[in-house]
Amino acid sequence: MPLFSSKHKYFFFGDHVAAGTFLLSDIISSSFISLKLLRRIKIPVGFFPASFSVARFFFHFSLQVFIGKINMPAEPLKACLKTLYVIFAFCSALCLGALKSLLVGPIAGLILIIGNVGVILGLFPPHVVWTAYTIIKTNRFDAPLKVAFLLGLPALFGIWLGLSIAASVLVGAGYGFFTPWVSAFEAFRHDDESKKFFHCIVDGTWGTVKGSCTVVRDFADICYHSYPLFLKELRESPSSEGLEPLRFIHVPGCIIAGLVGLIVEIPLYVAIAVVKSPYMLFKGWQRLIHDLISREGPFLETACIPIAGLTILVWPLIVIGSIIMAIFSSFFIGLYASVIVYQERSFKRGISYAIAMVAEFDEYTNDWLYLREGSILPKPRYRKKKVSSSSELSIGQRSSIQGKFSSVSTEAPAIHVPSLPSSRSVREAIHEVKMVQVWGSMMSSCETRGKELLDASVITSADLYAWLKAKNGNEAPIVDIGLPCYSFLQTILYSIKAGSNGLLLVDDLEITYLNRPQDRLLDWFFQPIMVLKEQIRVIHLEEGEARFLEKVVLLRSNTQRLKAWENGSLIPQDALRAAQIEGISRRMVGMIRSVAKLPTYRRKFRQVVKELIIYAVAKEDSSKLISNPPTIRSASARVVASVEIV
Repeated sequence: MPLFSSKHKYFFFGDHVAAGTFLLSDIISSSFISLKLLRRIKIPVGFFPASFSVARFFFHFSLQVFIGKINMPAEPLKACLKTLYVIFAFCSALCLGALKSLLVGPIAGLILIIGNVGVILGLFPPHVVWTAYTIIKTNRFDAPLKVAFLLGLPALFGIWLGLSIAASVLVGAGYGFFTPWVSAFEAFRHDDESKKFFHCIVDGTWGTVKGSCTVVRDFADICYHSYPLFLKELRESPSSEGLEPLRFIHVPGCIIAGLVGLIVEIPLYVAIAVVKSPYMLFKGWQRLIHDLISREGPFLETACIPIAGLTILVWPLIVIGSIIMAIFSSFFIGLYASVIVYQERSFKRGISYAIAMVAEFDEYTNDWLYLREGSILPKPRYRKKKVSSSSELSIGQRSSIQGKFSSVSTEAPAIHVPSLPSSRSVREAIHEVKMVQVWGSMMSSCETRGKELLDASVITSADLYAWLKAKNGNEAPIVDIGLPCYSFLQTILYSIKAGSNGLLLVDDLEITYLNRPQDRLLDWFFQPIMVLKEQIRVIHLEEGEARFLEKVVLLRSNTQRLKAWENGSLIPQDALRAAQIEGISRRMVGMIRSVAKLPTYRRKFRQVVKELIIYAVAKEDSSKLISNPPTIRSASARVVASVEIV
């Protein structure tokens, strides 16, 4: 195999790191061929000393060529120098990334660990009080079930403390160490050489520290805002008629089943993960090296080769991380045995669940590692009958829609099952809408619709200030729920008018079943959104009815302002029509409340509210200080900073 084949011509003048990786792949392939030949022939005793002498001769020869004592053609010499540069650049990025990890990693890791642990310990007493109060006040559970929850509360909070602190330490160490290292390789995506060098040094330093602060802030939002909101909804929820009462005789069974689940799941999950980890290590290396040599999978695109090469080096750490994830998941899977005892009214089925989950985990790891199908472990049945899940319902709903509309016949199923054998190239994956695009589009739409409502004097800067100062969203529902819900409704109506099979976001970004982000959180929301969109499309809202729906979703918490806003709405006279619109508005509000509990939402929405306040203040003062808008913006920013609660 020639050392410099024609297929490398593009890469020598393109991405240098890709060229070096491809060159090394050819050297590895040539070495494998040489080893096979050496096994088949008999080597004389004096061959290896002679070969060392020849190698030493070629080394001195190449050194003299490099310093200019022997003349060679320009093109081969240029190729050799580029190869040396590629190897030097790759090794420099590797060492520089490691150096940044050692310098920046401890700082970012300590910020994340100390911040998250401080939030966990600081909010631990309020969490205990809030949870116990909610269990006592809620109407969802009967007295025996409340007693079971209260008795199991110390164990649950003890597990929460241990797992959350351990997870904070692991995440902090991993984030602080790997982020600067990966950033050094991501710098090679720039075209200019000076930009590559600059970003290789700068990227992953201050950005990693800021990122750790962002993680702490999002975690604090979840603990301080999202969790109390969930508890409040649980307290205010009506009693469930389908919830069977729990007898006191089942309380000890639930507790014992949970303990047995922990005793069974934790050691066996750890044993399975540890036993199969060597196979995962070498199987992963084999797959990555095969893709490297054959230029498939992540090595197909030049932009991703540095990261893919780094993956080969850190693959052992990924294997260790998978073992740790197995340990963490075993806690929750084991505790779920208590739920099985409650649902099935049988202690025996709870124990059967604990045994069956070990076989399920073994079967899952076999499928993931391409081992034999199934499991040799026992898998007893722990359900009296198959429970229909929401995912199955969503598939059924979608099939009914597909039967009516052929335009969505090629849509993917509701639950995305990744195909492991085939690797997608970056060209195929680049058409997939990313989750960050969905978040960005959602917030941009909120900002645009908010400015329109400010111009129409439907919402005021006082509403925005009230949301910033509020301890929870219930104190400012128009901005907290009404504004995102109004923006969401406009997106759905615009998608229906455009005839889109999915959702048409800002900048004409369309998200459908085929290109939606492969994210489980989005799967939980995307199918209900599509069902809601189809319901709105089927009832054929008139212009006045659509305006009435806008009023309801935005100002339903303030009846006086709802009646005062004249937007050309038409109140439906038909009781059935009015009930349909009311039901759609309630479902939209429920979706927005669920989205508001997700990580990063509150931080991003807070930035939107700050931008709207700046816009509102500038709009109010434009008539007085129209000649000096920069002063207006700086004054507005100071106003926002003065009222912002970090």
